[in-house]
Amino acid sequence: MYRAEPGGTRGLDDYLTRDYDHNIGAENMGRNKFGPQRGPWENHDWQGWWGDNPPFHTSVFVLTHHERPSFTLADTTFHFLDASPAEALARAKEAAAGRDVRLGGGVATIREFIEADLVDTMHIVVAPLDFSRGERLWESHTDLLDRFHLESVPSPSGVTHLLFWRR
Repeated sequence: MYRAEPGGTRGLDDYLTRDYDHNIGAENMGRNKFGPQRGPWENHDWQGWWGDNPPFHTSVFVLTHHERPSFTLADTTFHFLDASPAEALARAKEAAAGRDVRLGGGVATIREFIEADLVDTMHIVVAPLDFSRGERLWESHTDLLDRFHLESVPSPSGVTHLLFWRR
């Protein structure tokens, strides 16, 4: 099987893209991944970047200091929690019903989950781009090697896949 869309590939990047939602039952994400708003919600009508059919197809738990009512678009329900990473993970695990929980980001949220030792496996794609701004996930991925095994896999596309799993 390979990516059928124009410009698609048949290699490692395609395989890992197709595996993106395998066995995922819920997702945790930070508010910045959900949308650009800061502070209290000004408009509950705005329902994220994705339109009427979000790509998650699961329950999504958005960590925020400003809760709002849950809502459903297609087969995705968004829940808004003012909770610790451990509490958010517990809610997501319950919703996942035995399947995996994906940690979708952004950077600050991923960092919080790593620091709380709540990550079992991680796939990070590193592209050779420098935007000269934004948040860094880490100073060096080698800082995680005391807790994780690492396989670094370069791709012909120019990205490097960093695959981490708990020691």
